Parts: sequence; structure tokens; C-alpha cells
Amino acid sequence: MEKVAGGQQPHQPVNETFDASEHVLLPGLVNTHHHFYQTLTRAYSPALNKELFPWLTTLYDVWANLNDSQMALASELAMVELLMSGCTTVADHHYVFSGALVNAIDCQVETAQRLGVRAALTRGSMSVGRDDGGLPPQTVVQDEQTIVDDSQRLIDRYHQRAEGAMTTIALAPCSPFSVSRELMRESARLAEKNDVRLHTHLAETEDETAYCQKLFGMRPLDYLEDSGWLTDRTWLAHGIHFNDDEIQRLGRAGTGIAHCPSSNMVLGSGLCRTLELEAAGSPVGLAVDGSASSDHSNLASEMRQALLLGRLRYSPSQVTHEAVIRWATQGSARCLGRTDIGGLEPGQQADLALFKLDEPRFSGAENPLAALLLCGAQRADRVMVAGRWRVTGGQPCDVDLDALMARHDEAARQLRRAI
Repeated sequence: MEKVAGGQQPHQPVNETFDASEHVLLPGLVNTHHHFYQTLTRAYSPALNKELFPWLTTLYDVWANLNDSQMALASELAMVELLMSGCTTVADHHYVFSGALVNAIDCQVETAQRLGVRAALTRGSMSVGRDDGGLPPQTVVQDEQTIVDDSQRLIDRYHQRAEGAMTTIALAPCSPFSVSRELMRESARLAEKNDVRLHTHLAETEDETAYCQKLFGMRPLDYLEDSGWLTDRTWLAHGIHFNDDEIQRLGRAGTGIAHCPSSNMVLGSGLCRTLELEAAGSPVGLAVDGSASSDHSNLASEMRQALLLGRLRYSPSQVTHEAVIRWATQGSARCLGRTDIGGLEPGQQADLALFKLDEPRFSGAENPLAALLLCGAQRADRVMVAGRWRVTGGQPCDVDLDALMARHDEAARQLRRAI
């Protein structure tokens, strides 16, 4: 992206101009953690009002019936919802594979390409089922060679390495309670061999800490380090239950943290120590998490949640609107290993989110940037990805939103009926 001063002319030819004088301009927001398929199980009655482990065991039996067509609809709806909130780089952690759902990542790549959104996709996995002491049912676990082989296939086929990459692939075993130590280590080796990133859930709940101590004889971060994951190649979802020493170790390693405020609140998981992690050297990004625990895919809304939740732990002077916007842009980009997105500096990719303050909630606001968070912006008016408008007038381009929602809702009903 070329940035020129007032009165100057761009060096590159211009075929369109847009008057943004009535808009608040941000770098395109960057999401760092999601589970697109979970848009099909929002506000699901049997899973309401539960903590993480019972919530998971309730929903695993529903998710085990996912098929490719449902996955395609879930992915499209999640990406569209993110786009409409000002998000230009979406991320997903998909780890549910069954006989009926085998091409999930391929489907997501195709959907992202069609929508024109940047996508940081991960080949998730589960290899330890209930029969072996894990949480997921056996129907959604895979043998480890299948996981490794498919991971390599996806990297070879889809991972882009150049600046401005539209699709990247990372390796993402689900969690300490659903994969083996051997798969964690092999994933680390495969990621280093292919120079791709690593992602997993870690330190989300105290139950997880107790599980790791009982099964492995160590805390979650020690297990991560023992598996070869404590590096700047890694970013972790949640990262709540770290002690002071662990925060310093994460910072020295440069390991990123995807902060998921709404999900952490819904499941009662705890408060991420964002400022200490950032001060120690860990990139801190922002994430909506799966839509069955946060129940939305709106990154603009998540910024407000991060602001409010942060001020329960820290002072208002420490968790400012500027800090949260930094997490949702530059911090998130660093978690994904990107230096070419997340900012407005010359040379950055042309990913932009433009918001209008023309709703009643903004009336009387003096500081337009602060108003986005304090007054609760929900939807961007325009969103540009890689120099192309993908949202105009608050609506996604080339998408029949009403038809998409109708198909998606029917897919959710079918999934519930399959139980």
C-alpha cells in the first residue's frame, strides 16, 4: 500500500478514488483464533451454562456428525461475519474430522478465495479419544500418520510464502487432552521442516492444568516446551493460567497469545494476563474464538470486550482503546508471523476497515477512535482486502446474505437432528 501526504499524487496509477472524510479508518483487523464450524451450534441449549470440559463433551457428539456441505456453509458465514466487522485476515483452527468430513481445510481455502479474504488456516487434529483417556469420541480422532500425511499435503498445496500471501497453513494439534505427546513432537518437527507456524489451545482452564499434571507430571507450559513448541513459531489460544515465571519464559521465546475475551467470559475460564505477557515479549493478538463459546464472529465487538474485561484486571490508563486496537491489528499480525499486514505504513498490504459513526450509539462522541470501542461499533461500512473492496455500504460484496443465512440455519437444524 502506498501512502502519500496531502496534496501529493501516488506513484502508481489510480483507477478509483473514495472520499473517506466521514469515516474512521483502521488497518484491517486480524483474527487469530476461531472454529468456523461452531457457527452451527450457537446458543445450543444442552451446552449452556457449562465450563469448558463438560461443554466440550456435550458438543463433541454433535460435531461428530458434521459433513462437508455443512462445513462449507459454516465457513462462509463465519468469514462473512468477520469481514462485515472489519476483519480482513481470518484465522481458523479446525480439528474435527470424521468419515463424513474429510475435506474441511480444502473447503475453507476455496471459500476464502471466493470471498477475497486473507486466511490463516490450520490443520488441526485429535488423536486421543475417550477410549484412551481423552475427551473426544473415537469417531472424530484420526491415526497420527493420517494427520501428518494430510498436514504435508495441505502445506504443499496451499501454503503461500511471499509477502501479501492470501492463504497460509499452520499445524494445530487441538490440545493436551486430545492429542498424544508424540503427535505434538512430530508436528513441531514438521513445522520446522516446512517453515510453517504452530498453534494449539493452552492454559485455558485450571482443569487443563490438573489434567497435564496428572497425565504428564508437569504443567501445560512445561509439556509444551518438552514437546519442542516453546518458540517464536508458536501462537497459543487463550493463555490464561500462566504463573509469573511462565510468562517470562513465553516472552523470552516470543510465543504469541491469542486473547479470547468473550469465550473466556462465557465459559468462566479466567482473565488472560495480557499486559504482563506483552511486557515480557510475547505478541498478544485478539480472537473471537469459536462461535459456540463466544457465539459470534465479530472482531469489532471483541475489541470492546477486550477493553472492558482488561479494565477489571488493570487500570483504565493501562488498557486503552489504542492498546486494544493494537492487539487486533499489529499484535494479531505478529501472532500469525506477518509483518506485511496490521498497519497503515507505506509498503503494508492494502487491507483497510472504514467505520461510519452515523448510528444513535455514536451521537455526541468527541473522540472518533475511542468511540469505536466505547460506543460499541458492530459493523464496518467498507472493508478493503488486498486493494479490493469486499464490503461496501455495510454489506459483503458478491454474497446473497439472506440466502446464505437461510442455508446456514437449515444446516444447523440438520446437524441437531442427526444426534
